[in-house]
Amino acid sequence: MTAPVTAPPVDAAFGDPRPVQRRTASSADRQRSGSFPPLRGLLPLGVLLAVWQILGSEASPYFPPPSTWARGLHRLWENGTLGPAARQTFVTFALSLVTATFLGALLGAVVGALRRLDRALGPTLEFARAMPPAAMVPIAALLIGYDERMKVAVVTLAAVWPILLNTRAGVRALDPVLLDTARCLHLNWFDSSRKCIVPALMPAILLGVRVAAPVALVITLLVEILTRVGGLGALIALSQRNYLSAQVYGLILVAGVFSFLVNGLVAVLEAYLFRHRPR
Repeated sequence: MTAPVTAPPVDAAFGDPRPVQRRTASSADRQRSGSFPPLRGLLPLGVLLAVWQILGSEASPYFPPPSTWARGLHRLWENGTLGPAARQTFVTFALSLVTATFLGALLGAVVGALRRLDRALGPTLEFARAMPPAAMVPIAALLIGYDERMKVAVVTLAAVWPILLNTRAGVRALDPVLLDTARCLHLNWFDSSRKCIVPALMPAILLGVRVAAPVALVITLLVEILTRVGGLGALIALSQRNYLSAQVYGLILVAGVFSFLVNGLVAVLEAYLFRHRPR
């Protein structure tokens, strides 16, 4: 008795016998990677600094080579000014970004959900968004004073808009089926927000945070340069006034590295929060 012969599977569209290839989703497809962004993006900067080091001259008053930047930063570290300044800039940046994230997500959700409120506040929001942060420094200094609160207020006002606009767009793009599901499950307002709305809005909020983070750092340095309130920006202004170009470039490099690290940490946080979602 012979075993039955099974025909190879036939493609429905062409009628050709083809082997069936079944692909199982691997763990890399099912989960997002939480690794830090690759450092190869810094390769052009490294090449530029290497060429600058080779062709630059220490006698140049405007374009000193990178080796002099390290000596300038070491001098600032030894006299005890670099550490406190970096800490003050970090505190201002962190407080401003957290405040902007909370306010932007809250206001964006409310404005995106209420169309009449959006039409009523639309001109005012557009006017406030177009205001240059540097123009707000004198007003904030007059109302608040030359202290940490003034810096946080100005930086928050500049960084809140990407988060607010992305959250508003995310609310308008919510799937109605999601809201209908929460309604069918008889979830109250708190449970609907915690289990349905907030997880659905997290990609839009984190995208706004990634856009707002470098803006917050730039405005922090700008406010410190303009007001001479403690921080890396105040050190940059002081070094520029004393014609210490090597220290200026070194401090700018420190600010750039800090911005890169913040962007990487936000990417890691995003990957961790969405680790159970498909790519």
